[in-house]
Amino acid sequence: MTNTDVHPTTRAAIVARTGKDGTIPLPRRPFPKWFRETGWRHIIGVAMLVFAAFPLLYVLSASLNPGGTLVTANSLFSTVDLGSYVELFNRPQQPYAAWFANTLVIGLSSAAGTVLLGALAAYAFSRMRFTGRRFGLMTLLLVQMFPQLLAMVAIFLLMSAIADIFPAIGLNSQIGLIMVYLGGALGVNTYLMYGFFNTVPASIDEAAKIDGAGHARIFFTIILRLVAPILAVVGLLSFLGTMSEFVIASVILVDPEKQTLAVGLYQFISQETSRNWSVFAAGAVLAALIPMGLFLALQRFIVGGLTAGSVK
Repeated sequence: MTNTDVHPTTRAAIVARTGKDGTIPLPRRPFPKWFRETGWRHIIGVAMLVFAAFPLLYVLSASLNPGGTLVTANSLFSTVDLGSYVELFNRPQQPYAAWFANTLVIGLSSAAGTVLLGALAAYAFSRMRFTGRRFGLMTLLLVQMFPQLLAMVAIFLLMSAIADIFPAIGLNSQIGLIMVYLGGALGVNTYLMYGFFNTVPASIDEAAKIDGAGHARIFFTIILRLVAPILAVVGLLSFLGTMSEFVIASVILVDPEKQTLAVGLYQFISQETSRNWSVFAAGAVLAALIPMGLFLALQRFIVGGLTAGSVK
């Protein structure tokens, strides 16, 4: 049937409903039906957005309020002053710049070491068959059920004994703190990587072995490129956990120049007579820039890295 066969009234109705792009828009749903099918989800989404954004806005407002107390920050952004950010870097007894640098060094070193050691262990459990393999996997999983905080006394005594022999890796040493972090994060990250390594076909390894490649070459030149999403996720989670960790870092690191941000920022609010929440909030805002930048840089790996290894 051609356009000439269409009744003029019908043709006029079609032209009236056709948009500028030539498509016919769908009829609008009644409000009760829209709210029942879709609208309530928007309301929940907006409520969750407000619930998540309010603490961030409150801390940002407190950092811009020079009053020094959280009570004066109840009115969001009633006062905007960058004095707290300037004061943050002008306190010799509380070297924020040194804490920031220490956090970057310790966090990035721990993340890199965790990724390397975890990937090596996961590759061994995934590709090699040896006595005690299943027992080792179960042991790694069961050990992670007990938090590292339970071993705080043992860690302190061990680091004190090591400091008497090797002061460079003992108590009050950043290298020693990195080693403690590596030991605590190895188990859960190995198990997480193990599930992802199992998704890589073993035929790739067999083809490389036919060409004469050994385990080391297969691991560093082939497997690591295929499992890049889980490496990014483990590195990001390790860095975030190291950056926010307080108890172990406060026990091992004694000198203020060697402390991390989590330990150093506590000094602004720990003393009863000299609490300054505005400076504390300013330091927290600047500290949040690091994980936010890493999250934005690695976000394309996060979803695949967290879900691909969850099924076999």
